[in-house]
Amino acid sequence: MEEKKYDVGTQVTMKKQHPCGGNLWEIVRLGADIKIKCLNCGHMVMIPRIDFNKKLKKIVSVKEEYHE
Repeated sequence: MEEKKYDVGTQVTMKKQHPCGGNLWEIVRLGADIKIKCLNCGHMVMIPRIDFNKKLKKIVSVKEEYHE
């Protein structure tokens, strides 16, 4: 199974759409649980990492870090 690459600030789409009609989410916190924020209505949800990986459909954009 391939390793999914995401970090705080990464925008993702999930398999199921949010009830507000939006399907674009931003990762706000990483750990054993992952906190994501709906970019349409601002609602935040915490999901266990295992469930997040199962429900993840696509990584839309990865936040680029600044390196000197």
